[in-house]
Amino acid sequence: MTRSASWSWETGSRTLADLGELRAVHREVHEPAVSPDGERLGVVVVRGDGAFAVAENGELWEPELERAWHLRYTPDGRLTALVRIDDMWTVAVDGEPWQRRFPFVWNTGFSADGRVIAAQVKEGMEYTLCVDGQLWDRSFLSLRSYALSADGRRAAALVQVEELAEADTEKFAQGTWSVAVDGEPWEQRFIGLWSPAISPDGEMVAVQARTDRFEYTIAVNGVPWESRFACVWEPSFRPGGAGPLAPARVGSTWRLMEEGEQLWATSFVQLWHLRFSPAGERAAAVVAPEWGRFTVAVDDRPWGCTFGDAVLPPVFSPDGKRVAATVGHRRRWTVAVDGQVWEESFDMAWMPVLGPGRGPVLAKVQRGGEYGLAVDGRLLSQRYELLWDPVLSPEGDKVLLRGVQGGKYVRRVVPTGELR
Repeated sequence: MTRSASWSWETGSRTLADLGELRAVHREVHEPAVSPDGERLGVVVVRGDGAFAVAENGELWEPELERAWHLRYTPDGRLTALVRIDDMWTVAVDGEPWQRRFPFVWNTGFSADGRVIAAQVKEGMEYTLCVDGQLWDRSFLSLRSYALSADGRRAAALVQVEELAEADTEKFAQGTWSVAVDGEPWEQRFIGLWSPAISPDGEMVAVQARTDRFEYTIAVNGVPWESRFACVWEPSFRPGGAGPLAPARVGSTWRLMEEGEQLWATSFVQLWHLRFSPAGERAAAVVAPEWGRFTVAVDDRPWGCTFGDAVLPPVFSPDGKRVAATVGHRRRWTVAVDGQVWEESFDMAWMPVLGPGRGPVLAKVQRGGEYGLAVDGRLLSQRYELLWDPVLSPEGDKVLLRGVQGGKYVRRVVPTGELR
C-alpha cells in the first residue's frame, strides 16, 4: 500500500492558510512549504521585533527563534526547519528542537519513509553527521555529502580522513578521501569521491571514485571495480537487483556498465540520469545520440525525438509500462511521453506525474509568470500564484492539487475525469 492511500481523497476544496493575513501581521513572510498530503502549509515569518517564527496553517511554533530557514516536510508529513537558538544551530521537528546544538547545521535529509532525519553539522573545527539528534562517534576534516538507506538504518557520507598540506601533490595522489558508513570510514583512500548510494537492502554502499590522475571507477563497500574509465557518473541500484549500475566513459563515448562490464550494447555521446521502473525490470536514462541532441533511452532503445537544450531525468509509471520526461528545446519546455511530445510548450515545466494504466499524464507548468496544471499537454484554466507538484491517488482516479490563489493556500481534490 502506498503512503498516499491513508490520505483524505474526498473531492472538494479547502482553504487551510491565508498568506495575506500573515503578511499583514508580520514584517516578512518567506517561501512556504507544503506537506505531502496537502493538509499543512508551513512558512517562516519575521515578527516586528525581528524574532523569527514558523507558522503552520497560520499557527506559530513556540518558542521564538533567532533564525529559521530551510523548511522541509518529511515524507511522513513532519515539518523540519534549521533554527538558531542562543547563537547555536539545530534542527526543529514539528516545533521541537533537537537537544544538541552546533556552530552550524545544513542539508537535512530523510529516509524514504520519513521516519529518520539526518543533517550535516559542524562540531568544533570538524564535521560529522547527526541522525535523529544523535551524533556519529567520529568527526572528520570535511564531510561533503551523504545518503540514507531506504529504512534509515544506515548512513554513508563522503569524508576527508587525511590532512592535505598546500601543494602536497604526493599526498594528493595517494588519496585523502573515504566513505564513512555509520561513522566508520573505509580503509581504502581515493583522490575524490561523489554521489554516495545505498542498495535497497542497505547492504552495499557505492560511490563514484577517482583512483588516479585520469582514471575513475565505481567503488562498492570499499572495493573499486577492476575496470577503469575516463569518467563515470553516479551509481544506481536496481530495485531487487544486486550490484550497482553506472554510466562510464570509454574512449569518446558513454556506456552503461554493471559490475564494470557493458550492459547496454549501444554507446552514446552522453548517458546519465539512470532511472528504474518500480519493480526494477526496466531502465531508462538521458542520452545524447549525437553532439548537442538529447533524448531518453529505455532498455537501450532511444526515442526517435531529440531536443537541443536539455532532457531531465525520466519518470516511470507505477506499472513500469510508460516513461515520461521534461524536455527543453529552443528555450521552451514541455513533456514527452514514450517518445511523443506534447504540442503545447511553456516557460517552464516540472517533473511529469504518471498514474497506473493509460491514465492522464500531469505536470506543473509556468507561463507568463503564473503557474498551472497541464494534463496530456493541455493547460487547464485554473491559475496559481504558487503551485506544488500534483499527486495522483493510488488508483489514479483523483488528483491532489496544492496551490496558492488570491493569497490563500487551497487544498483541492478533483476526479481526473473532471480536470478542465
